[in-house]
Amino acid sequence: MTPRGRRLAGEIWRYLAVGLVATTVSVILFNLLVHGFNTEGMAPMNDQPQLGYVLANLVGTVIAYRGTRSWAFRHRSTRHLDGGRTAFVAISLVTMLIPMACLWISRNPLGLDDPVSDNLSANVIGLAMANAARFVMTRQLVFGIRDEVAEDGVATTL
Repeated sequence: MTPRGRRLAGEIWRYLAVGLVATTVSVILFNLLVHGFNTEGMAPMNDQPQLGYVLANLVGTVIAYRGTRSWAFRHRSTRHLDGGRTAFVAISLVTMLIPMACLWISRNPLGLDDPVSDNLSANVIGLAMANAARFVMTRQLVFGIRDEVAEDGVATTL
């Protein structure tokens, strides 16, 4: 594998690891808010799954940004004055529409409102599509400037 291919593979694996942690937090929060855990219908947002999804994923977005900035793309700089936070959040919000659309389709036209259907539609199908789009956009639009360290230890921006 070429050095560029190894670098890309490393970015993908680190990005996926960060995403796994953020997604785990989001899925747990989503299920707590929308379905509860052994609460016999006492979930606070059972009738508002899209809002529950947004709230849970905002927490996941904070976790994802920190992990992505400090680990997955640590060798990349950004042109953004705020370190790419605004662009990262904007990309996360836009790509969140994909799983939300899947959840809406599952809930409304298909009439499926059980925990398995909600999680398959939003957290498996929708999240897989959104994650691929998010990786490409984050890599290109947020952390698109790669720093190379020369033999003398001085970082140069490419």
